[in-house]
Parts: sequence; structure tokens; C-alpha cells
Amino acid sequence: MASRPQKLEFDGAHGAKLAARLDLPAGKIRAFALFAHCFTCSKDIPAARHIAGALSAEGIAVLRFDFTGLGGSGGDFSSTGFSSNVEDLKLAADFLRKNYEAPQLIIGHSLGGAAVLSVAGDIPEVRAVVTIGAPSDADHVIHNFKGAEDEIREKGLGEVDLAGRTFTIRKEFLEDLEAQSVKSKTAKLGKPLLVLHAPLDETVGIDNATSIFVAAKHPKSFVSLDKADHLLTRSEDAAHAARVIAGWASGYLDMDEGTKNAPVSEGVDVVETGQGKFQAMVAAGHHRLIADEPTSYGGLDSGPSPYGYLSAALGACTVMTLRMYADRKGLQLDRIGTRVFHDKVHAADCQECSEEQKARGGKIDRFERVISLEGDLDAQTRARMLEIADKCPVHRTLEAGAAVVTREDAK
Repeated sequence: MASRPQKLEFDGAHGAKLAARLDLPAGKIRAFALFAHCFTCSKDIPAARHIAGALSAEGIAVLRFDFTGLGGSGGDFSSTGFSSNVEDLKLAADFLRKNYEAPQLIIGHSLGGAAVLSVAGDIPEVRAVVTIGAPSDADHVIHNFKGAEDEIREKGLGEVDLAGRTFTIRKEFLEDLEAQSVKSKTAKLGKPLLVLHAPLDETVGIDNATSIFVAAKHPKSFVSLDKADHLLTRSEDAAHAARVIAGWASGYLDMDEGTKNAPVSEGVDVVETGQGKFQAMVAAGHHRLIADEPTSYGGLDSGPSPYGYLSAALGACTVMTLRMYADRKGLQLDRIGTRVFHDKVHAADCQECSEEQKARGGKIDRFERVISLEGDLDAQTRARMLEIADKCPVHRTLEAGAAVVTREDAK
């Protein structure tokens, strides 16, 4: 278990060192996934970060890396091609297989999606494939070269401007793209496929998703990314795609093997994810949650705050305590709900606080519960239920205070 995603490197298809990042869950690793980024992008684009974060929250470790000559990886981009990207993916899978565990899930964005469709059949451990805004043919990217294509074919190489950056493209790169048959690879995939695409994608048209989906055999699924752009630059679009992938993949990956009867570690583990300033992964037994702070405090607002979880603990304990009492007394209570509000108030102004609490001075934490009781109960019983709520163990802990012992992990 790591407190932050691990920075790694391995040898790529051209022998250069490829920069990689391994996002690990806070608790037990249930499966490994491999992510391929879009053409001329890097492993650190928002879509990759969000997807890695969402999958790690489900116990899936994600390896994302920069293809040869891009991002933090070594090598010359101009000497690469689609085939070398495919080889980089194979080597990434080999790296995981040798050092951790082979990937069960492989995800590709844009041209990376075409690459994973081409390579998935060569990685036997892969059980599910996901494409995001992927072209149905690798040579689709050539239209982005605009007027430089003729020069590249005539002179053997040329300069192209892509998203404000200049890249040298060789004639061999074009020929390599044109020689690929992504649709034929898709037809022979033989693995569950999820196709994600935005109808408004101006870089890779939605017709590409149709071609991929038609070529694939069942089981296959398609999800429209509504108003997203090609790069999923809006964080909410990237987060939505991440949630969809995490939910879909869980139905195909062999994640429970060896974990159903595995002993649950004692305590609750909380570690930084490396995403944003405050985001942390919470592992409680087999359950994984995200804690964060609101954007107004510099967080990503990707999960409840620590006080949000504390309020949730009080609310959950209250509901459970009342249900136990209602069942024991045979009360006709259909549903119990609790809304919890938390604030810091001046002790002197807290009317509900005890004299001891007021004597402390300064500010004090104040939790307010609003309890809803749905059922045929008389006024006396309802009043009694509110009294029982005060017997909730978490309520008593908060009122009595607790001893917190701190020590450093000796590992």
C-alpha cells in the first residue's frame, strides 16, 4: 500500500525508458488495469487522472504511462508509430505481469483506444476493454495534419502543429497508420467491450463509435458522454466517464478471487491518493471511500469532508439505534431518517450545551440532528424515540470525548 501513486519506469519498444505512474488503492488490490493516453497527450491528462482515481477507489490499481517520446518518457517521437505504441502497451503489460500482476482491464483514449483494440487480444489476462473517443481506423489521425500531409509524403517528414505544439512526423508514421485494421482486430477481440464517445466530439466523430460497436461481438456496451469534448477537459465529464468505467468493469473482472474469505485488516486505513490537495482513500475492511474537502477550501469536492464523515457516523448510528429499539418494542415504524448539521459555535452562545462545556470558553462543535419517523406513532412514543436517539453509542462518544493515541508506524 502506498500513500501516493508510485512513479515507475520500464523499457519501451525502442529501448527508451518510459515514465509511468501506478495508482494504488488504499486497501487490498483486487485487480490491475492499463491505461493508454490519446495521440500526443500524456499519462497526466485529467481524463487519465480521474479514471485512475475512480478505479483505485474500487480496488483496481491502474498503470498509466507516456508513450515513447512523449511526456516524461525518453526516445524520439518522430521515430515512433502506431505499431510502436502497440508494442509499448505489450511491454507495459509485461512489466505489470513480471512485477505485480497482469492487467485484467485495458483502457484507451482516442488513438490509445485504437491501440488497445489492437493489442487486447495479445494479452491473455485481459478480461475487459474500454475505449474513449477512439477512431475506428488508426489512420483517422492523419486528417489532423492538415496541409502537412503532402509535404510529409513528398519529403519523408514534416512539421505539424497539434494543440499548440509542434511535432515532427515521418512518412513511415503515415504508412504505419494506414496499414492498421482496427475494425478487423475489434471483430476478433473476443472480450467484453465498453465504447464511450461524445456525440459532439469534433476531433473523432461519433460515427467512429458506431463502426467500432458494430464490428465488435457481444458482450458490448455503448455510453454517450453527452456534451463532453474529445479530451474530456471538463472535470465533470472526466469524472462521469470514470464512474461509468468503474461500475461497468466490476461486472467482468475477477476481483473477488482470494478476497471473499480473506481476513479483514484491523482498523481503518486512510492514505493520500495524490489527486488534488486533500483527497484521501479510506479503506474500512473491504469497503473503500473517498474523503476530500470542498473546492472552497482547495479540495476537489470528490467526497465528504472529515466532519462530513463524522456527521455521517452520528446519523448512521442514530438510525441503527432507533431501528433496534423499534423492532424490540414492535413499533409500526416504516422508515427512520436523520439529517445532521455541524457547526462551530461560541460555547457561551450554545443554549443546549452543558455548564461544563460553556465553562471551557472559545468555540465548541455543535451537531444538530433532525430525525424523521415515518409510521403510526403517538406523540408519547415519538418523544421516547428522541430520548433513545441520545443513547446512540457515537452520540455518547462525542459527548464524553475520547482518548486519541498517536504513534509512528514502525515499518
